[in-house]
Amino acid sequence: MIQLYNVTKSYLRGQNALNDITLKIEKGEFVYLTGPSGAGKSTFLKLLYCAERPSRGQILINGRNITRFGVQRIPLLRRDFGIVFQDFKLLNRRTVYENVAFPLEVTGHKRFEISKKVYQTLKQVGLQHRLNDHPLQLSGGEQQRVAVARALVVEPLILLADEPTGNLDPDVTLEIMEMFKDANARGTTVVMATHDRQLIRQFPRRILELDAGCIQMDDLPC
Repeated sequence: MIQLYNVTKSYLRGQNALNDITLKIEKGEFVYLTGPSGAGKSTFLKLLYCAERPSRGQILINGRNITRFGVQRIPLLRRDFGIVFQDFKLLNRRTVYENVAFPLEVTGHKRFEISKKVYQTLKQVGLQHRLNDHPLQLSGGEQQRVAVARALVVEPLILLADEPTGNLDPDVTLEIMEMFKDANARGTTVVMATHDRQLIRQFPRRILELDAGCIQMDDLPC
């Protein structure tokens, strides 16, 4: 599903955000990315959906070498992804409904199907009553839940989540994790960056620990 071969990402002054990473994530796996701030977790995720390009190495998604993709192929690649960004990246001039509907519209779903899917997904995150509001009318935690709904509504092959529970209270965090588990059980491959060790203990899965751009640990739960 996801394969990295000797992937390095360098920025200015020779600093490596990632350093010679080689690994494989199988279809249907649920993987945590952990490590301190600046370890390379966000860069790792950005490389997978082509927001960044590796300085060296190869990345394969479903057997396709995405490091060779031209700009015109990247939107098609991203149709396979659901992405929960750390800073939400919601469209402030659009309603909650329109934000969640957007990826379905892009992929050509019919209007009645979009309406049904959006409402069901917003209900799952407890925000069906806010569908006509705009993001700036919501709290940070509510905006995060909209971002989660937008990622899950497309039933993605791959779900990438960058600290998706960082702004949520414990009860909502558990609800979101159950949604991720359900998506994973239906076949979605999940890669989630998190600092939350308690969450990892509560929902044990494979752990990739990064530090200074290197893999310090690749561990499966007992």
